[in-house]
Formats: sequence, C-alpha cells, structure tokens
Amino acid sequence: MKTIKQALLGATSAFVLFVAAPNLAKADELTLCWAAWDPANALVELSKDFTSQSGTTMKFEFVPWPNFADRILNELNSGGKLCDLLIGDSQWLGGSAENGYYVKLNDFFDKEGIKMSDFADAAVNAYATWPKGTPNYWALPAMGDANAWFYRKDWFAQPEIQAEFKKKYNRDLAAPTTWDELIQVAEFFNGREIDGKKVYGAAIFTERASEGITMGATSALYPYGFKYENTPGKYDMEGAVNSPEAVAGLEAYKKLYKCCTPPGYTDAYMGESLDAFKSGQVAMAMNWFAFFPGLYKDEKVGGDKIGFFVNPKEKVAASTLGGQGISVVANTDNMDGALAYIKWFAQPDVQKKWWSLGGYAVHKTVLNDPTFTESQPFAADFLVAMNQVQDFWQEPSYAILLQAMQKRLHDYVVADKGTAKEALDGLVKDWTEVFKDDGKL
Repeated sequence: MKTIKQALLGATSAFVLFVAAPNLAKADELTLCWAAWDPANALVELSKDFTSQSGTTMKFEFVPWPNFADRILNELNSGGKLCDLLIGDSQWLGGSAENGYYVKLNDFFDKEGIKMSDFADAAVNAYATWPKGTPNYWALPAMGDANAWFYRKDWFAQPEIQAEFKKKYNRDLAAPTTWDELIQVAEFFNGREIDGKKVYGAAIFTERASEGITMGATSALYPYGFKYENTPGKYDMEGAVNSPEAVAGLEAYKKLYKCCTPPGYTDAYMGESLDAFKSGQVAMAMNWFAFFPGLYKDEKVGGDKIGFFVNPKEKVAASTLGGQGISVVANTDNMDGALAYIKWFAQPDVQKKWWSLGGYAVHKTVLNDPTFTESQPFAADFLVAMNQVQDFWQEPSYAILLQAMQKRLHDYVVADKGTAKEALDGLVKDWTEVFKDDGKL
C-alpha cells in the first residue's frame, strides 16, 4: 500500500509556502483547471467579466470526473505547470497543503480584506482549511455541493398511483424524508408500468474506479450513524467505522441497489444517474446539486415534472459533501494574476452572479438574501444540505483510503461478497495499515 501511496500522492517532502501578497499586476494568461461538468461551463461565462476588467486571458482545462483526480494529482506530483488556478476536491487539501502544491492564502486574505467569516462555516471548514479545525487557508470556497435527490413529481401526482400507495402503506405518497421511506417508495415504483414503459425505483452510485460508490453509500451510512473515528483526530476507528449503525446503513444501501435499480447498473456514477432519469427509467435518482439547474431546465423531465429533496435522514440528518475550493497552484508562473482572480472571485457581486449562472456560491451575501430560498426550486434544500454535510477523510493519504473503501463497498454491494460487517471490518483493517504507514497510529 505504501508503494501505491507514493505513486498517487508523490514522495515530495512536505513544506509550507507562505505568500506575502504582491501588488496585483496583470498576467497575460491564466489557466484554470477543474472537472468537466455543468458548473464549469457557468464559470467560463462568469470569467468573461474578469477578462474584461483585468485584460487577462482565461484558459480552461476541464477533465471528465472519472479521470479528474488521476489527471490533476499526477500533474501536481510531477511539478507540471498546466494549472495556475485549481478547483480541486476537498479531500485533496491535506496532501496538497503538506506537499506544497497549494499556496497558503492567509497573508493574502488579510492584506486584501477577504474574510472567511463571509462564507458559510461548513464550506470554509471543508473547502479551505488544513489541518481541520485550524484557521490555515489553502483555498477560497468556490462551489458548494452535496449529494441529494430528484424525482418524477408528475408520476407521484398521478391519482391512481397515489391511491394505490396510500392503500398499501397507509400514508400519502410524497418525497421521502427517511431512508426507510426512500426504500419503500423505490420498491413501490420498481417494475411498475408508467406511460407504457417498465420503470425502476431509483438510480444510485455504484461506480468502482474513482469515488462513485463511496459517495453514494455514505449517503446512507452517514444518516444511520457511521463515523470515521470515535474521537476526532485520534484515528480510533474500531466501533465507529464498523458500528452496528454503520452496518445497518450499508445494508440499507445494498437493499436499495438490489431491489430497485435498472438492470446492469453495476458501475454507475453521475452520468449514468442523469441518463437513467432523463430517459424515464427511474422514479428517483441521487446526484449532486450541481446538476439540478440543468435538470430543472430539461425539456423532457424538468419543470413541473421534476421535484427535489434533501438526502433522507434515518438516525441523524446528514448529507454527503461535494464541492470544492479554488486554490492557487504554488508553482504558477502567473502568481500576481492568479491572486487577482481569487480577489475578484471573492467579491459579493461576483458571487451573486455565480449563483445566477448555475454555480453554487456559499458567500453569506448570497445565502442570507431573503429571496434565496425562492430563487430556485432546490435552493432551500441546498441550504439544509450544507448545514448537515459530512465529508470523507481529507488526509494526505486520502487516495489510498478512498480506494480501499471503493473496493470494500463494491465487493459487498455489487459483487455480493460477504456481509456488511465483514466489509466494514475489512475497511478498518485497511485504514489502520495506511495510518500506521503514515506514523499516525
């Protein structure tokens, strides 16, 4: 595992780069790297304002999600100069800070009057800080996100379906608020014929190679009570990762997968979830808030036909965190220009426009606006989700920790190997080995 870790994260000695903010001179050109998805297109549009104000030409390198981590982490490890600015996953913060890939922004923020208190607390903690719980900032919160759900509101509203559901379950058919309800509704729709077509209950995440099944399964694990540690910062995972509550959550996710997903749905992530919903295969689907503006605008399944709901609770209310911060890559040749972009992006008016274009701003000027919850049909759910998010490890060894979880979950949920308890016991063993290698246990 140590060999794999070095390959993924690099063997660079950790160092901290402090930057005294220079005068913000123009840079002729900047390249911003991110994943290829709807919000990236919105950022291209938004960044035209930066170009018009600064004279700096913006270039973009957008990588498909399944390849995003490998492509960009390899770029950082190799000391490449592709990216001046990077909107990287929250889990990259630990490794990128300790390996010197990102610029520490505290001095710059202080000089320019950029206050982290102006952004949602959960977003700052998740997207900007390392070590966790300290005011050391390596990014500006850029894109709030969480895993949530959408459903065929028009199917739910059909009188004959409503009547049948109430007769069977003695309650009204509505968007689920608990995981028990979610599975019940999925079972109800699964195999039903609607508009002359057989449909299925739900599209969920099962992808093996990158992060998919972990992001999906934690949407069940967290509400059931899964924890990474018994004591934060102590890496005491036994009885937390594999607690009875965690076992029940993983069993619930497998039950949903087995009962109610479309045929052949063994390696599905964002794109497959969207395709299943847009093609009319499923009554419900999970995916990131980032895709909700596009879904609502979809001519076939959007508008009055679609509804949205926050990740259902079970024992606790919890949502799987997505989203990213924007960082300055430490070896950029355009430091002044990159910092100028950060300063520009942090402005309240820019943040408001970012939201209006389909980006998920987490600036309090946007979130606290009295009209925010009515600005989009999913805006209120976004606020709820961002106040209950939980995230994966942000340790420097996150890639190895993630791949271990990917394998254990996929083997149990999709490949039918062993029990949920055995999968989580094995995960504790895997993670213990990683943290021992890191000298943390």
